[in-house]
Order: sequence, then structure tokens, then C-alpha cells
Amino acid sequence: MTDGPGDPSAALWSVLDDAEDVPDRFPSPFDEPGPHPLARRAAEMLQRELDAVGAKLDLPGGGKMFGVLVARSPDGTIVFLRAFSGTLGGHFDVPGFVPPIFDRDARLAIETPGERVVKRLTLRAAAYAASSEVARIRAEAAAVAERHRRELEALRREHATRRKMRRARRLQSEMNADARERMLEELAAESRRDKRERRDLEAAHRDERRGPEAALARTTAKLAAHARLCAMVSRSLMRQIHDTYSVVNARGELRALRSLFPDAEPPSGAGDCAAPKLLAFAYANALTPLALAEFWWGAPPPGGGRVHGNFYPACRDKCDPLLGFMLAGLDVREPHLFTRPDAAALELRVLYEDRWMVVVDKPSGLLSVPARDTGGTRSPGNSDSVEARLRARYGEPGLTLVHRLDLDTSGIVVAARDPVTYKALQEQFRSRSVKKRYIAVVDGVVHERSGRIDLAIRVDLTDRPRQIHDPVHGRSAVTEWQLLAHEPGGSRLAMFPRTGRTHQLRVHASHPLGIGHPIAGDRLYGREGERLKLHAESLELVHPATGETIRFESATPF
Repeated sequence: MTDGPGDPSAALWSVLDDAEDVPDRFPSPFDEPGPHPLARRAAEMLQRELDAVGAKLDLPGGGKMFGVLVARSPDGTIVFLRAFSGTLGGHFDVPGFVPPIFDRDARLAIETPGERVVKRLTLRAAAYAASSEVARIRAEAAAVAERHRRELEALRREHATRRKMRRARRLQSEMNADARERMLEELAAESRRDKRERRDLEAAHRDERRGPEAALARTTAKLAAHARLCAMVSRSLMRQIHDTYSVVNARGELRALRSLFPDAEPPSGAGDCAAPKLLAFAYANALTPLALAEFWWGAPPPGGGRVHGNFYPACRDKCDPLLGFMLAGLDVREPHLFTRPDAAALELRVLYEDRWMVVVDKPSGLLSVPARDTGGTRSPGNSDSVEARLRARYGEPGLTLVHRLDLDTSGIVVAARDPVTYKALQEQFRSRSVKKRYIAVVDGVVHERSGRIDLAIRVDLTDRPRQIHDPVHGRSAVTEWQLLAHEPGGSRLAMFPRTGRTHQLRVHASHPLGIGHPIAGDRLYGREGERLKLHAESLELVHPATGETIRFESATPF
């Protein structure tokens, strides 16, 4: 690797000496199997540079997406450019890396005063939320609610005692018919008095709560108004900032960033990824793009889903509209996407069947249910699945899977053959009374013997179908695990999901706040391999018809 030519812009690129395998067409930045070998070599050079610099990327949350673009200069030399996503060390401009695509002066004129306004509004909202007035209103409402709870609970206990005494009196047998009739009338009157007493207390509570609840509602509305104002000003500021971005393509056509996205609302960070920076700089300097690679370097992001040193395709939600325009005029290959194995060759083994339910051993690579295309409809090419096969086998179109396994996961799946059974089984899964045990082999050496992971997760809206950890908006997800053995290059674990979230075990294994070791072969959260080494080994539930506790087992195939 040597420095570029004497052109001032050439300080931002390096010559790639061993560039013999130049692709005849530009590989799609959305290729899932990984970048072209030429771009991979350039990326490995940048990785060595990052190691030599010793950047503080390994601190928690300090990792960064980097990218390289291999290109041909006007004199025919093969060079490569470097870029990072967003900022590096808080800066958009870093020596050796291509610049951002926005107009610096225009952005500075908007961003500096705009950020002052947003900060002032945010501080004002925070000050009101922490004020003594808000604290007093909340405390008064809470105190009234707690006193009412105690009073109502005391009355419930008193009424329970009275009901017990009335039941005892009803059991008295030594009295004549007239006396018994009078006693029953008295008991009925007492019961009515109890009900009236409770209604009166609840009415008195409602009257007393009106004042504190109205004050609390006014406070809540004021806090919400502050939040709406901050969000509105922030959105307006972001729209103005986005208007400082000009996007060019290989034909030399220029478009405003917001014009490339639906409703002119680009997602956060659009235009700041490595790929658009690299392409924009190449076009501006008469460089012909040849191959692109993007990789994560350093500690994973707070939400997880990125592994140090791994290559990743451009994200569809954020980059598809932008790169779709920027690549116009280049001869770009169709993206190489992940393809499932030929499911027709995969055997679906029945472990148990009766008139109510069927339990099967799903192989890795077979869908649980027919897949949907991007429009949400069933796709004929994705129709083969556990559910479809079972419906065909038993001639029962109403047969329904009670739960699902990921395409890449193998193991036990339960299906119900009628709606009553389905509802009963689903309730067991919903109430978490079903006992499930998975076997996983994770990359690297796990030193702890066991653990419990409680990390809320949700879908990554900019990179579906990946899931990320989100303590605010995520759904609760709990996993317990035990170390079974150490193996060459990995560790074998037993994993016990206590909730059933999408990709739960895969996220909990890979996330640094979880086990910190991705499951072997995990193409989404680790490194792609022969297969995902995750298997649903056993499942225990109560038979919905017989009430018998039954356990199913499937030998782990790895």
C-alpha cells in the first residue's frame, strides 16, 4: 500500500498494489454473503491501521461502522478510500477519511443555534418535571390512592368476616321454619348493607380523588406538551439539517436527500453512513467505483447486533433509497442474498401424534410457517414449511402451530389439530408454564458456569429482521443458561427461555450484557457458518385433553 498521487484529494486514498481480481461489475452493497475479495483486502488494510492507531473503539458503546471503496483513478491506478459512519471521536472530518456529504457552512448556520433552542427546551422540560410542584402533586395523588387502597382492603376484610359469620348462621338447623325464614331475611338484608357500604365508600373515594387526579392530569398534560414541543422543534431542525445534504449519482445527477425518502423524512443518520460518503467522494474526484465493503470495529453498540470485525451489507431501511439513487449510472450486480437450503430434501420427523396434537422435530433450514413477501402476502416460493407439510399430511387445513422456531433453528415444534386444543396449548405458552430446553454452541470460551439474562429486546427498525436490546421500548425477555462443556473454539450451553421473543436466545447469547458470545453459525448476530448451532432439545407441557404432564425430546444434531 502506497500513498496516492499528488492531487490534494489524493491524500485521502491509498494505492492497492495487488489488485488483480477486479470485478467486471460493481458488487451490490447489499450482498449478504460478504464483500468482494478485492474490497475485503482493502478493509483488512484499514483494520490493521485502526489497530496500529489504537483508537478508543473498544470502550462500551464505542464501536463504529467503517467502510472502504476500491476505485480506479483516471490514470488507471487501483486505489481505495476510507470512511466511517456518523462521527469519529465527535468529529465529521478526520484526517485520512473522506468528508461528509453535507454543506458544512449551511449546516453550522442551522445546527448551532438550533441545538441551543433544543437544549433550552429540554432543560426547561426537565426542570418542570423535577420541580417541587410536580413532586407535591404526584405525592398527594399517590397518598390519596394508597389511603383509599388501605380503606377498601380493610372493608373487604370486614365483609369477608361477616360473610363467614352469615354462612355459619345458615348452617344452624335447630329452629322452626318461621324462625329460619326470618333469619334468612336478616342475612339477605345484611348482605345488601355490605354492598351498599362498599358502594358508598367507593363513591366517597371517587369524590375525594377528583381534585388530586385533576391536578395530576394537568401536570401530565403539561409534561406531554413540553415533550411534543421538543420533538416538534427537533424534527424541524433535522429537516433543515437534511436540506444541507446534496446527493449525486454516477450520472452526475444531483438530488436533495429528503427527496429520496417517502414523505421526505429520512431516518436518523441517513446520509452519514460510510457507503454514501465513499461514493460521493469518488464521483467528485473522477474515481470509478469497483467494490465496497463495510465492517464493524470495536465494542458492540448498546443494542447489540454488531460483532467486532464482521462485514455487514448496507441496511435496507436507511440506505436503500439513498444508494439506489447514488448507484444509478454504474453497472451494478444484483445483490447476492441469503438463500435457504433446499427444504424439499429436509426431513420432518414426527415425535408424537394423537387426535389433539402433533409434535415434530424441525430440521434447520425449514420454515415453521409459510413466509410472507415484503407486501405481507404469502409467497408461493416460501410455502414449504412445518405447518404446510402437516396440513397436507393429515388433510387438516385448520391444523396450526402453537409456537415457532427460527428458520435456522432446529428442534421440537408443537401443532394443535383443533381450535380448542390450540387455545389450551397457547395459554400454557403464554403463561410460561411450558418448560423448554435448548442446546447451543457459542463461539469462544464462556468462563461463568451459569447465569440469568434479563434484556428487553425489539426489532431494529432500520435493519430488519435483526433484534436489538432496548431497555425503554423493548419487550421483556428472560433467559437462564448453564455451561455444559468447553469444545474446540466454543462452549456448549443449555439455554432455558422463560419468555418467547423473536431471536431471544440469539440476542441474549451475543449481547455483551448477556453471555457475550454469539451462537456459532449465526449469520445475523455473529459469523455465518455451516448452520446455526441452536437446537430445541426438549419441551414439557400438560396435555390439554388428558391433563397428563408429557415431555418430548430430540437429540441434538451437532
